[in-house]
Amino acid sequence: MNIQPEFLQYTQWSGIATLALAAIAILAFVFKWGIRFRLVGTTGFMLVITGGLFALSLAPLTRTVIPGAVRYNLVYDNGATQTVISLKNDITQTQLDATLRQAASDLYSAGRLGAGTNNLMLIRARTVIHPEPGVSIPLYIGQAKRSLASRDDSSMAIEIFEDKFALLAKPTA
Repeated sequence: MNIQPEFLQYTQWSGIATLALAAIAILAFVFKWGIRFRLVGTTGFMLVITGGLFALSLAPLTRTVIPGAVRYNLVYDNGATQTVISLKNDITQTQLDATLRQAASDLYSAGRLGAGTNNLMLIRARTVIHPEPGVSIPLYIGQAKRSLASRDDSSMAIEIFEDKFALLAKPTA
């Protein structure tokens, strides 16, 4: 979904409103109205809004969607190199692979600590099992390691812990 044309249209309307406010502010100074300085402030604010909308119309606001990925919850993020996502127990290995790739894409940010160096971001996927009533155990079922240096990481490593999936298949009490 490309929303850049919408931001461009908002920019046009905001620009028209800014010009109208500027004209009213000039009239206010000519006729020495009492609200002339407030109109100058409002015009300046509208200039800032128009500039922001114009910038949003230039930058692409797209999100990469990985087919087969399921919903996940971000459980832990230290803002640098480690994150943990939570998944439901009924996930398959192919869904886990796609979800780890989706999380790697979603959680990448050039502003993370350690970015620009050869640091890797580790995204761990976990679920919670209940082996007996009243006992909950977090079970790490996979992880992804991606570079913090570039958004498009062709050498991202996805690791799925197949032995942990055997524990998911066991019936719980």
